[in-house]
Amino acid sequence: MCGIFFAARLVNETYEVTPDNGKDIDYQKLTRRLQLANSARGPDAQKTCHVFIKHCGAHEDSGSFDNQGLLLDFFASELRLRGKAPVVQPHEHAGDIFCWNGEIFEGMDIAPNENDGIKFFESILSLSTVEELVELFGSVEGPYAFSASKRLFFGRDPLGRRSVLIHKPTSHQPYFFLASVSAGHDPGYEMEELSTKYFYCLDLQRLAELRDVVNAFDSCLLSMKRTAGVKNNRYGEICRVNPTQPPHELLQLETLDQIPDFLSASVDDLIAHLDKSVMLRVRDIPRSPDKEGQARVAVLFSGGIDSTILTFFAHRHLPIDEPIDLLNVAFENPRKMQIQVEGNIASLPKKQKKAKMRQMANTVSGTAQGSNSYRVPDRVTGLEETEELRRLCPGRVWNFVEVDVPYDESQAMRCTVEGIMYPGQTVMDLSLAMALYFASRGIGKLRTSSNAPPEPYTSPAKVLLNGLGSDELLGGYGRHRTAFTQGGWRAVIDELQLELDRIPTRNLGRDDRVISSHGKETRHPFLSLSVVSFLAALPVHFKLDPRLELGLGDKMLLRLAARKVGLVEASHRKKRAMQFGSHSARMEVGANEKEGRGDLLLSSRVNEQ
Repeated sequence: MCGIFFAARLVNETYEVTPDNGKDIDYQKLTRRLQLANSARGPDAQKTCHVFIKHCGAHEDSGSFDNQGLLLDFFASELRLRGKAPVVQPHEHAGDIFCWNGEIFEGMDIAPNENDGIKFFESILSLSTVEELVELFGSVEGPYAFSASKRLFFGRDPLGRRSVLIHKPTSHQPYFFLASVSAGHDPGYEMEELSTKYFYCLDLQRLAELRDVVNAFDSCLLSMKRTAGVKNNRYGEICRVNPTQPPHELLQLETLDQIPDFLSASVDDLIAHLDKSVMLRVRDIPRSPDKEGQARVAVLFSGGIDSTILTFFAHRHLPIDEPIDLLNVAFENPRKMQIQVEGNIASLPKKQKKAKMRQMANTVSGTAQGSNSYRVPDRVTGLEETEELRRLCPGRVWNFVEVDVPYDESQAMRCTVEGIMYPGQTVMDLSLAMALYFASRGIGKLRTSSNAPPEPYTSPAKVLLNGLGSDELLGGYGRHRTAFTQGGWRAVIDELQLELDRIPTRNLGRDDRVISSHGKETRHPFLSLSVVSFLAALPVHFKLDPRLELGLGDKMLLRLAARKVGLVEASHRKKRAMQFGSHSARMEVGANEKEGRGDLLLSSRVNEQ
């Protein structure tokens, strides 16, 4: 994984490569902030390249540029997860520059000692047309974001698993930015997620000739459909959901212990697809000499069916003497504590009741609640599922990492998390981002046994497995059951198609920015395009049955697969959103019960700006 940053600006007066005139001070501050944030994504190596594009009549002398062209800044950082040694990028060859932030898991043979960025760049250099470039990207599977010159090509993978933010030139900030990271809320520039629908080509030479970055930008930018003129496009776009409706005489599943004949092959296929997807994402992770015997892989672990089955498959493909870290986050939440004791004060007079609540909110941190403050739903199920894994997979060291977040610390880090997740800025964005931020940081404690005192522990794992995607693909949300009630199977199919269509625009860019801020990479086995294609092609009634109760009919196929591999307890776990399972949502006493995903986040920092 890497951090990438690109900037283009029109040179208006003679200056050195690092200017010090007043007009450029804000630009330099902003670029330094973005480069610093990108360095956190890739702490192993960083490099910057400067390129000057002249228009006719311009000239260039040693170290300084006249006022006749575009200055381009390329910056990339590297988190070494492939190859024998850190690779310094941007990659350069005969005037071409390539910034790569991604992993190739399928479609191109990458040996354990090779770097996929270098190998992919070599393939690009052999191409002669734009169509060949688009086809090359459609032939590989994995999360990626990239930029390249001389003409600037840039884009993301079809699912948007890597963050790329774009700022188009404005009269206030006449610069063009591409970045893996956000520098937070800033009225001076407008960063937004780059669409995954297209690859883009910016004609830098023409932009330099026109000498008007703000007004000429759109005319110099070409949006290319991912499928335009492409023959090999296996991984170039997201496939469509199978529209086949079930037969009228469809029988209902009665138990997870017996797989119906019509589902038997699909259960086996799902196990095979997920097993391969996890294998591709945990193998060949470089070992650090100073971290022998420590975990290279961690799982964002709630104890739910999604994270548990991924953990089980990771166990199959990692050396048995290597620990696997299970990161389980819990928040000290004063509002939840209020609800727990509200029954004890319900009979008090109104004044005394309010005083009691105020006292609780003011003294929540360090109270006698102790470890009970962190006895959140995900902690309970996480501990239970760790025991099931220990029974099913003996010989493995399972590090159940209790990441406890005191209320004071969560509030102290709120502005930092808001800045990282921007342009996400809703209440739900913050609740999820807070949970991911602290979980992926990996600072917590371990217990050698259930009765042993906790010991401080920081996870060294750079690769984090995330179960995101299973609910969208397999029908795990309550809205799928609602769709069936209102419109039958046809409505469920339509809802599943909507889920696929909006995956690229929902959470993945935000999550990538949050997790990677700790120098960690998240990998999503359910969102392998091979797994997505397999599940989308299955008839709807192979995946779920909304006629059945929760814990049986939702994600039915996955439940049958979990039961078949021996995860009995995990197979019947009910869906619980991360922000509620960890108690990262609705933390303030008196918080509105009806807070929704669309509510704007109005922290004091945003209000001040």
